Amino acid sequence: MSRLPVLNLENAPAASRGFIDRSIRNNGFLPNLVGVLANAPTALETYLTVAEINSRSSLTLAEREVVQIIAASIHGCEFCVAGHTAIALKKAGFDKNTVIALQNRAPTGDARLDAVADFTRAVIVSRGAVADGELQQFLKAGFTEAQVLEVILGVSLASLCNFTNNLARNEINPQLQAFRPAVLQGE
Repeated sequence: MSRLPVLNLENAPAASRGFIDRSIRNNGFLPNLVGVLANAPTALETYLTVAEINSRSSLTLAEREVVQIIAASIHGCEFCVAGHTAIALKKAGFDKNTVIALQNRAPTGDARLDAVADFTRAVIVSRGAVADGELQQFLKAGFTEAQVLEVILGVSLASLCNFTNNLARNEINPQLQAFRPAVLQGE
């Protein structure tokens, strides 16, 4: 059970209702993350705005989902690991083994995705102060300076979501349960 109220269209502040409606239309259900963020309309607006901006980055959907899964895994946010696993499998074209590798922060066998995962991990662990070699390795993998910053954009989005879920102790919505690491990995 969440430590913060999980609001909905009926009991959310008026300033959050349009964002909740948009989230329901986009997801087919109201993610508990959105219900909690609705307590602070500006936080919910920030989440949805930054998510939309992140979707316009030059990183592919698959690369953006690598950032989200790695960040959620490092931050200990099972809710976001499950949510982004669902996107990775349903929309980004990942196979189950690739997602399991990402959930475990292990190599996927795809050099480009692994470069994104490694750089994301370095950004988070160093709090942005990545070593010169880590930065050069990411650039040598074919990424641009703009994409360096887009990884940080993705990490900032993930941090808002991961930290909110961790603080609230949100339950994973039933629609996302099948994508939890323990379920996907058959534990």
